[in-house]
Amino acid sequence: METERIAVLAHEKFPDRAKTALGVMRYGDQEVRAVLDRDRTGDRVRDHVSDLPDAPIVESFSDALAAADGNLDALYVGIAPIGGGFDESWRSDLETAIESGCDVVSGLHYFLNDDEKLAALAAEHGVDLVDVREPDDDLTVATGASGDVEADVLLTVGTDCSVGKMTASLEIVAAARERGIDAAFVPTGQTGIMIAGWGNPIDRVVSDFAAGAVEEMLVEADGDHDLLVVEGQGSIVHPAYSAVTCGILHGSMPDGLVLCHAAGREAVHGYESFSLPPIGEYVDRYEGLADPVRETAVVAGALNTRDIADDEAAADAVASFAEAADVPAADPVRDGADRIVEAAVDAGLGVDERSGEGDDE
Repeated sequence: METERIAVLAHEKFPDRAKTALGVMRYGDQEVRAVLDRDRTGDRVRDHVSDLPDAPIVESFSDALAAADGNLDALYVGIAPIGGGFDESWRSDLETAIESGCDVVSGLHYFLNDDEKLAALAAEHGVDLVDVREPDDDLTVATGASGDVEADVLLTVGTDCSVGKMTASLEIVAAARERGIDAAFVPTGQTGIMIAGWGNPIDRVVSDFAAGAVEEMLVEADGDHDLLVVEGQGSIVHPAYSAVTCGILHGSMPDGLVLCHAAGREAVHGYESFSLPPIGEYVDRYEGLADPVRETAVVAGALNTRDIADDEAAADAVASFAEAADVPAADPVRDGADRIVEAAVDAGLGVDERSGEGDDE
């Protein structure tokens, strides 16, 4: 299969508020040929993020097409605003992409296929509008089947939204595979689904079916892997998204948890009147909430230190976080996730019961 050539829409948000764009660019199999951002026109990706594949930043899809010598397969909406709404200022770029014969892939709560003008235009030009946040229509309530999954289940949980749960999950999977553990990523959000090409968007699922949607994925993946790393969403204390967090926690029935936090974060992102509790309280609350369904424990921590420039200061922040959570911790991007995987293995996760170690060790 040929690599999909794409442009990513991130108007006025790249890079700091375009986590979908960053996730796809860092972990996806797609070839990103251009990024759309009116505020950064003329720059390049590596002017802002040094560890991503480089590409020009342009003003419009027409400019993206020109920069790619006319060779684009799709436009990805790389922004995940609070509420998942559609900004009308994006419409002209989507229309130009469709008229150019390109698919449009979106993780918004606003479904492009429900937009009569865009849907009609897509039909006229024979392209697909892909709404990755549209859940399966045959989901149902959980049955407890996750408790019978043979693979060990590790769930990333957070102190808040946008602290790096997806990134930690993907880095843990990569580090586990390097160790010889047969690990797989279980995506529960729009960016993870774009990267992995499958998954259930839990924040769009009817509340009664949220745990069941997670369970369905684990049952589907079981038998093929020794360790399933489930991407967490939201936070147990989030005033808007805690229901999603609880649904994933109970639906996955995890054998272990990795607590994720952003260094320096003191209040809920977007809800700054709500202060974050102390780190130690999160450990108790996550383990306590999970306990009636499945006894589990926080086995490691993942600290996002992207806002700390100095490596020594970042290391100090990781050490303080590890002490507060009373578990081993690392920044999975800055340090790698080996320390997190080691802690999971020490807790008995991902271990081949027949050999007592990873398949390749």
